[in-house]
Amino acid sequence: MAKKKPAAKKRESYIAKAPIRRLMKAEGARLVAAEALDKLIGYLEDAGAKITKDAIALTKVAKRKRVTAVDIRNAAR
Repeated sequence: MAKKKPAAKKRESYIAKAPIRRLMKAEGARLVAAEALDKLIGYLEDAGAKITKDAIALTKVAKRKRVTAVDIRNAAR
């Protein structure tokens, strides 16, 4: 018998599925596939991580330790 490949390791998710599913339904989705939900959560986490890194860089340039809402706004642009 051929050996099975080990399952791909899923990375830890910081965003819960239920609130995202409710958001999608509130926007008009009648049914939400689990794969679509996972893709959207992955995109949101990646975008959030990138914005956070950029905001931290802006904070360091300003010689501060605290990341502010202004840093997040500027990093998201």
